[in-house]
Amino acid sequence: MGLFVLASCWAVIAQSDPYKVLKTEVGQDLPYLQDLYLHYHTHPELSFHELETAKRMAQELRKQGFEVTEDFGGTGVVGVLKNGEGPTILVRADMDALPIKEETGKPYASTVTTADEDGNTVNVMHACGHDIHMTVWTGAARALVKLKDKWKGTLVFIGQPAEERSGGAKAMLKDGLYEKFPRPDYALGLHVSPTIAAGKVGYCPEYSMANVDMLDITVFGEGGHGAYPHTTKDPIVLSARIIMALQTIVSREISPLEPAVVTVGAIHGGTKGNVIPNEVKMELTMRSYSDEVRQAIIDKIARICKAEAMAADIPEDKFPRLDLRKEFTPSLYNDPQLTQELASVFKEALGEDNVMEAAPVMAGEDFGRFGRTDPKVPICLFWLGAVEPEKIEAAEKGALNLPSLHSSKFAPDPEPTIQTGVVSMTAAILSLLKKG
Repeated sequence: MGLFVLASCWAVIAQSDPYKVLKTEVGQDLPYLQDLYLHYHTHPELSFHELETAKRMAQELRKQGFEVTEDFGGTGVVGVLKNGEGPTILVRADMDALPIKEETGKPYASTVTTADEDGNTVNVMHACGHDIHMTVWTGAARALVKLKDKWKGTLVFIGQPAEERSGGAKAMLKDGLYEKFPRPDYALGLHVSPTIAAGKVGYCPEYSMANVDMLDITVFGEGGHGAYPHTTKDPIVLSARIIMALQTIVSREISPLEPAVVTVGAIHGGTKGNVIPNEVKMELTMRSYSDEVRQAIIDKIARICKAEAMAADIPEDKFPRLDLRKEFTPSLYNDPQLTQELASVFKEALGEDNVMEAAPVMAGEDFGRFGRTDPKVPICLFWLGAVEPEKIEAAEKGALNLPSLHSSKFAPDPEPTIQTGVVSMTAAILSLLKKG
């Protein structure tokens, strides 16, 4: 849906629309926001290296009168705007891009390359929509400043680094986000969806996204000549046993009512077909919603690795080594009451047909950390449709495969996505600030 068509649809219901003024402001601001989106898209930066991106986000907030702190939790940005007594609302946008070569064919496609942390030259692309997130975040800040006579309270707008590395939210909280700045009564975020049409939004109460763990397993053996396997303890065969046994964790040890995933995504071992190696390395990802299931999966993997090693007569000092990576993403639990309240706001602002309840997914999002503090802060991250409606229709007919997030071919439909994002996010904030 193009900008003109979307604006025309909204104009039809404007006379009875309580968000008429907001939509007018957003429509007038759209050219500026479109240029800002193109800037972010063509200047992507990797996790914890969002230096210029953070400067631009800080600049945008300062222009609107926010008190801004930079370099918080790494490259994070925190902007505070007070407008009388009322609730405090935290609004988050993630800033980082991915080491992917863009293949969208867009005239504004990213051509950026940089050195990664290992010194390798990599292409960089906003393949997860963070450029849209930052643009909507800025648009909401600009709209709220123009509408200051319609709300009372405090805004805390944060630009978060390293969502793709699951480290940015943790770093900002560790640096005292909730202690050094006004503690929020609610925290809001959004994420573009590769399966929802532009002009629509989706909401998901309770668990929306998963715990994400990465585990490295080193399987040890005693190598030797492939012609004399009886003189060895083959770590490749042992790895195969472990991999097959791991499949029973989800199918036989976790309740079928509890979502869980155990995937062995990489296995490396050996150098030649007639040589049995001394070790094999595997990389796993595990997904879950509840903390109890998460820990159960980790414990069961450890038990299986030890038991299979014992069955293969591996000495105890060569039992498999398990290394759980620190880049853990906790599950995202959307506060049910807050989410349902915002769903009603979205329906009022966008129309019933443009709001849908979305299914939970097993991908990860570290926004969930903002709702895991003590005491807990009610949070909600909603989905922002980003795909041309005609492509959605073609995909539903089986005529097209939609690129997923993190795909080199993922390209949001910018204008209606940004416009809908700013309207929905601003309407959500206004509804909460009216509680003051």
